[in-house]
Amino acid sequence: MIRAYDKVYLDKARTALGRMLDFAVYDLKYDIAEFFDVFIKSGVATQFGSGDFSVIVGMSGVELAYEVLEQSGVKYDRMKPNYTINRSEEFWTGWALAYYQWETSLGFDEIVRYIPIKDIMALYSPYHEMDIRQFVDKMNALYRSVRPETNLKFLRQQAGLSQRELAELCGVPVRTIQQYEQRQKNINKAQAEYLVMLAKVLCCSVDELIEKTE
Repeated sequence: MIRAYDKVYLDKARTALGRMLDFAVYDLKYDIAEFFDVFIKSGVATQFGSGDFSVIVGMSGVELAYEVLEQSGVKYDRMKPNYTINRSEEFWTGWALAYYQWETSLGFDEIVRYIPIKDIMALYSPYHEMDIRQFVDKMNALYRSVRPETNLKFLRQQAGLSQRELAELCGVPVRTIQQYEQRQKNINKAQAEYLVMLAKVLCCSVDELIEKTE
């Protein structure tokens, strides 16, 4: 999978997002869900997720929080941040979520649409003591449980096409489309020709057909 930015920047990005949430909650006195919603609506979440270096490595977590407020038109007074000795649950939530977003390339808005930020924070115990890969596996399982349809099925339904109609338009066998949608076959390993034909008919990119939470 092609990721938005190189892994060499990941630790900095994770720390920045974790510190942003910690500062927003403990210094700016926001509810974490409220602030994360502002983060998404401000457009900064999109910049972060797409690997904008001015955001992922050019700002501290505190600066990132202020950028969110500024882009949202929210008035604020700058204050001296209080640095806690131990990582808070909010810090861990941002730190872990930044990794998950990088790993899957899902947008932050897409992630929290199906797994609310407070549900992610509730995973702090026991996942803060585990390898990050176990957190990713748990998040993938939660995501699939609330969004069980594949990207192919979702895009086909959005286009108003039956499986047979899609097959006739793109030339991919209807049985193969059924197998991709039922996860009997892994669309991520599909022939490039099939992916291109499906994407052309569904007016999407090949990347949008790929399953990011295997």
